[in-house]
Parts: sequence; structure tokens; C-alpha cells
Amino acid sequence: MEMERRVVGRVMKRIVPFLMICYLFAFLDRVNIGFAALTMNRDLGISATAFGLAAGVFFLTYFLLEVPSNVALVRFGARRWIARIMITWGVLSAATAFVQGADSLYFTRALLGAAEAGFFPGIIFFLTQWFPSEYRARIVAYFMTALPVSSLIGSPISALLLSADGFLGLHGWQILFITEGIPSVILGFVVLWYLTDEPKQAKWLAAQERDWLISRLESERNLKKQHESQSLMQTLLAPKVLALGLANFGGIAGTYALGFFLPQIVNAFGFSIVQTGFISAIPYIFGVAGMVWLGRRSDRRQERKGHAIFALSLLMCGLILYAVTSGPAGRLCALSLAAFGAFAYLPIFWTLPTSFLSGKSAAAAIGLINSIGSLAGFLGPYLMGYMKDATGNYEAGLLAIAGLAAFAIAIILLLPHDKNLEFADSSNLKSGPQAADVAAR
Repeated sequence: MEMERRVVGRVMKRIVPFLMICYLFAFLDRVNIGFAALTMNRDLGISATAFGLAAGVFFLTYFLLEVPSNVALVRFGARRWIARIMITWGVLSAATAFVQGADSLYFTRALLGAAEAGFFPGIIFFLTQWFPSEYRARIVAYFMTALPVSSLIGSPISALLLSADGFLGLHGWQILFITEGIPSVILGFVVLWYLTDEPKQAKWLAAQERDWLISRLESERNLKKQHESQSLMQTLLAPKVLALGLANFGGIAGTYALGFFLPQIVNAFGFSIVQTGFISAIPYIFGVAGMVWLGRRSDRRQERKGHAIFALSLLMCGLILYAVTSGPAGRLCALSLAAFGAFAYLPIFWTLPTSFLSGKSAAAAIGLINSIGSLAGFLGPYLMGYMKDATGNYEAGLLAIAGLAAFAIAIILLLPHDKNLEFADSSNLKSGPQAADVAAR
């Protein structure tokens, strides 16, 4: 137990905070167009529908290149491939500052999606190379808190940058894209120096610690291999993998609906741009709390399906409450509830595919599951923009997103029970009730 506590703790402190910083800027570069839209849409003459399409077209190229990118990560190593992704997306995010209209915005966003493809599923696969299965919900939760934290910090910063209109002869939204794109390029070069591809290369662990971790992870992989008799293509087409892709699709739509449209929803309450920045951060505080609390609870109880359904139910209820309430305070509470559920769902969901996949099949299947889910990143923003132009408000679009959450709940209900879904159940590898509490200490 002492060895396990020490090793997991050291690996977590070494890897997770740095990956959180990388993912923070990845998500910020992906959704900062939501804040830029407060003035960019007017400057470029873009409608709500056109903006929704521009926000969502990112995910079409992202979808197409997810699986190839994750296979490339296995071939070239996480360190080099993640660095390549971060440098190219940082350059393209900054280049968004120089678009001239809707068409060039569509083109740049499509390139950005192609550049970033594989980053998130690559990190999820990378974490499976370092952490035993019973710790993954909380580890993924810690890592993915970068999503709401990105918007929590990025919302007021983006608002302030947007207000710097005229500096160096640039529009505020141009300053925003350039300023928030540069850190990703810098971090990409840091990745090359800082990350370690796999435990056997970890010189920062003592030899005894390294051997324990390698042995523990290898035991899990061997247990999974006893259940693996499929080719890579059979794995990708397995009903369980496709079902998880659909569950990801239905659940992640809420995350992007909030990410791309929350600034515009809050601004429509009558707040200034700077006020919008600070008020838009409030739902993400609840998103952070949801991720950490529900992820830790799921690990303690070693239960995934029920926790995922609970999170999706909160997301759905929050979006419905927004539609049936009025006034900024009530609607902000509804959006905070939706954010709690939307972000709490993500780390719990991603324990499911990593529980029964390993090796190259895991990398490819995780890429496929994420790419199917990423299509919701296209549909959600486009649907929100179209509904806004058609109805003049956001209620119909948010109700449609609530319907997608209900769809995800139905899919998860049809999945096998946790113990049948997870081949590498932790009880097969270790005993004792303390197992799920080690990483928390």
C-alpha cells in the first residue's frame, strides 16, 4: 500500500497539473470564438447561424482525423505528437485574427480542427499508460477540470482583451485570438522537454517505483488481453464502442452549447462586455465542483453508469429550467446547474472505454468514440445559431440540447452493467477497501 500510494502520488503530481495547463489552452483556443463573437460578428457581418456554423465546422475536420491522429500518437510517441498538435493549433488559433469574413473564418476553423484532432483522446490514452484503472475517474476528472477552469479564467480575460479595441490598430477580437494562441505554441515546445512517453522511461521515478508501476499496469493489460480476440477493425465496429460514441455525442453537446453561446446569452441580459466576462465565469465554478466531486465519488464506489446518468440528468434539467424561467438570476442558476452536470459527466464517461480496451485498439477506439462525440460540437452550435435566428431567443436551441442529453441517457441505460463492461475490474488486481482512496491522499 505504501509503495502504491507513493508511486501514484508522484506520477499524478508530475503529469496531471502540466496536462491540465495544456488542455486549458486547448479548450480556450477552441471556444474563445464565443467571446470574440460579441464584436467580431458585427465587424464581419456574420449572422447567428453563420457563427454557429463557423464554431461547429471545427469539429468536421476534427472528426475525420481523430482516429488517424491517435494511431500516429502510438507510432511516434505521445511526447512528440502532442507537441506537434499544440504548436500547429496555437499558430492557427492566432491566425484566426486575420480572417476577413465568413468564408475565411470557416476555412481557418476547419484547419484548427484538423490541427487539434487527436489531442484529447491522445491524452486519455496517455493516462492509461500511467495510472491503474481504479484511479482513472478521479485522474481524468482532475485533468478535465481544465475545461471549466479554462472558461472560468478565460471568460474575464477574454472580455478584457476584447475591450482593448484599437490597440496596435487591431480590433479587440483580433487581440484576443493572437494573445490566447501564443501560449499554446510555447507549451508545445515545453511538452518535448517535459513529458515522458511511458513508465519505463521515467528517470524521475526510483527504480523500485518504476518496476512496481510497470508490473501493475502490465497485469491489467494481460487481464484485458484474455478478453481480446478481435482485430482493430472489429474493435472499431463493436456495438459497445459505437454505443459509447453515441453516448459521447449526446452528452458533449451541452458542453459546447455553453462554451460557444454562454457569453452571448449572458450579454443578452443587458450586461457590458466586461460584466459579461465575469458573470459568464459563474457556471464554470459549478462545473469544476461537479467534475471533482462526482469523479471522486464514482471512484470510491467503483460505479460508472449511474453516476453518468445522474450528471446527464442535471444537465438536462438545467437546460429545461432555463427555458421555463425568466430573469437573469433564475436563468443563471439554471445554466449553473446545466454546467455542473455537463462537466461532471465527462470524466466519468471516459472511464468506460479505457476499462475494457488496451494497446493500439484502445488508441483507435478512443479516437473513434471522441470523433463521434465531436460531431455534437458541430451540430450543437449550428443548431443553437439556427434556432436563435429563427426564434429570436435561445430557449428552443437549449431544449434541443436537452433532448440530446436524454438520448445519451437512453444509450447508457442500454450498456452492460459496470462489472460486465469492465474486463479489468480492480478487484482482480488488488484487494482491500483502501484501493480507491490512495490517489486522494
